[in-house]
Amino acid sequence: MTQSLSIPAKLKELSPNGEVHWVTREDMSPLLQGHPFIDHVWKLDRKLGLIGLFKLIFQLKKQGFSHIYDAHNNMRSHLISWFLLPPLAPTRVFDMPHFVRKSQKRWKRFLLFKFHKNTYKMPFSGQRDLLEPLKAWGISDTLPPAPQIFIEQKSLDKVTAILKEKKFGSEFVTLAPSAAFELKRWPVGHWQNLIRQMSHEKFICLGGPTDTFIQEIANIAPERVINLAGALSLQESSAAIALSKALVTNDTGLLHVAEQLGKKTVALMGPAPFGFPSRPSTEILEINLACRPCSKHGQGPCVNKIKFHQCLVDITPEQVASSLQKESLL
Repeated sequence: MTQSLSIPAKLKELSPNGEVHWVTREDMSPLLQGHPFIDHVWKLDRKLGLIGLFKLIFQLKKQGFSHIYDAHNNMRSHLISWFLLPPLAPTRVFDMPHFVRKSQKRWKRFLLFKFHKNTYKMPFSGQRDLLEPLKAWGISDTLPPAPQIFIEQKSLDKVTAILKEKKFGSEFVTLAPSAAFELKRWPVGHWQNLIRQMSHEKFICLGGPTDTFIQEIANIAPERVINLAGALSLQESSAAIALSKALVTNDTGLLHVAEQLGKKTVALMGPAPFGFPSRPSTEILEINLACRPCSKHGQGPCVNKIKFHQCLVDITPEQVASSLQKESLL
């Protein structure tokens, strides 16, 4: 969802006085708070199942949308779109909502993962791919300037209070060592070595409540590293990134938070192709291998017969430290 936050500003180009309504899962809605180009956020509580979905559809039908964009292209978004697009009839042909849907490009994916034949526009760019369908409405696929996430002051205040309580100071680098799948994670030992090498820097580690392995990373230098994995909400984690000097991250959601904030970032890109960053504020570190990409989301298995997990193992802490120490980042 975070990559799609460039869409509202582009929609306002189409109709500066029009309203932009956004449908999202309730747990992702905090990232939309305060967005100047989003007029209303419709929250879907997945715990309510089909009943909650149909209640939401009933509310959406009352809005009379002129344009509908299905950026997600899954079963729920298909169902919503189907009910919002009235059946064709002679009296309805000319006032139907304008509708576009982001293609899953399944044939391209099949060629990429089964035969390593890449027919995608390069370099990979998740944000560009989400804007591309809007060309049908006369909207370009160039990214609007950052920021496209707008942090609430209370989240910034909470992170600032934590730093003050721990006597940590305001100069630090954020680390995002987790990812949805293990094959997308830079090895724990590499994170530890990065902290050792950058002995002059302080770090904050971010992650979810199940990312208990992050404590191993923080233990390397407890006087310089704070582990906040599981302690912050999504908005508060975004605030920590906004307050930091830079972010070092795997291919995960916080990468795209940093992108939409315009924060300097070092992205460690491994087995998956569709989470690639899109802004010049991000430096991509990757190993060019014939086996990459090997899976849609990085779920694996690793198909490298020479060296397991080589795509991330061979990105060294020295390379990351060098990237961070460039004048453009720190």
